[in-house]
Amino acid sequence: MMRGVVHHLLLTLRLNLRSKQALVYGYLVPIFFLLAFGSVFRSGSPRLMRQMGQLVTISVLGGACFGMPTGLVAERERGVWRRYRLLPAGIGALVGSTMIARFFIVGSAAIMQIVLARVIYDTPWPRHPGEFIIAFAFVAFAFLGMGLVIAALADNVPAVQALGQAIFLPMIMIGGVGVPLGVLPAWAQRVAGFLPGRYAVAALDSCFSAAHGISGSGFDLLALAVVGIAACIAGARLFRWDVGEKIDRSARWWVAIALLSWVAVGVAADFSGRLKPVADVHSGITQEQIDAINFSGLPADDDVVTPMAPADQQLGGPEKQRIDQLSARLDTWPPGRVESINQRVRNLVSAASVADILQDPLEGNIGRVVFEHLKSDIDTDQLEAALASIVLHPQEGTVVTTAPELGLGGNVAEDQIRDRDVLYAQKFLGKLLGKLSDGG
Repeated sequence: MMRGVVHHLLLTLRLNLRSKQALVYGYLVPIFFLLAFGSVFRSGSPRLMRQMGQLVTISVLGGACFGMPTGLVAERERGVWRRYRLLPAGIGALVGSTMIARFFIVGSAAIMQIVLARVIYDTPWPRHPGEFIIAFAFVAFAFLGMGLVIAALADNVPAVQALGQAIFLPMIMIGGVGVPLGVLPAWAQRVAGFLPGRYAVAALDSCFSAAHGISGSGFDLLALAVVGIAACIAGARLFRWDVGEKIDRSARWWVAIALLSWVAVGVAADFSGRLKPVADVHSGITQEQIDAINFSGLPADDDVVTPMAPADQQLGGPEKQRIDQLSARLDTWPPGRVESINQRVRNLVSAASVADILQDPLEGNIGRVVFEHLKSDIDTDQLEAALASIVLHPQEGTVVTTAPELGLGGNVAEDQIRDRDVLYAQKFLGKLLGKLSDGG
């Protein structure tokens, strides 16, 4: 039986590669979106770095909503699945091999997108390639499960297009997939929390630019797993072998169960505070405003205010151990992992300010660690805009006044932190732009 399933998998792959519709949905549509995104999102540096999670999600979503169900329904109309029913293999094995075949197709399309983005736009490779494969598997599992439900419900190929659009378009428009989450209105961001596309983009994005990879995306992966399991169960219960076979009315409740998994995920996200509005990092900040910031008169790196140790300074003994621990803790420090980039940068800069105001013995080294962490965790253009926001709008957002999790005890007045944050933000931004020497 296993040999038969493998044969069916290889046969399905060959048939998909011979199908014009499969090639269009599998490869041409992802290329179209890559070129479209490259034309629209030109200001990013590196280019398209912030959009790769969206692009890969669109690629999987297109294959799941249109490619796989179109193939399944077309085969059912030709009587292929009626013949499969006579085989000793069960429905799970046959449908599973079909989903695996589609996984290979959407996986190869994702690889194609990443390679083309690198060649055309010089987009960096995923920072965590191994974790990207894991995140991609969760995304594909969730969306292909939805494709299975579409194939079960659709009576013919045109019906696949209608049902697929009912899922594809909302995720593209208000689900944080086609339009970046940060530019959506608050109500749309809240709705996006009930759509799995938001969690797919977040999980994939963490593999491209975040220092911690998917270690900070546990909820996103869990949400995708829940949606995928519910969809696969519903699709299996609704599966039809023959075009004349009708779905029992009672069986249609499985569709409601699949959709309830979306609701459950959204409620859990809302309850845990994950659906708070996310501000676009570029809101209100223009390149002209960044260029107009004055960097003269800032304290030197070896001054008593906003000190920063040299990048190549070597520490030893307990001092090195403490700085290494603080650097590791920044990767999991909750204020340094909030979804809003602006707020995340404010929190991390505040950590350096707390150490400075409390006159920590290693305040200069802490300032350096925070700066290096910001550079490694956040895209350059996002970081520049967020630092400029602190300089230009010092009273926005919230600030951290104590950080015992980082080994920084004591409380500091909020107004002191905000004043010191401006100086640190100016210094960090000046170094990023090359307007201040990174040696002092």
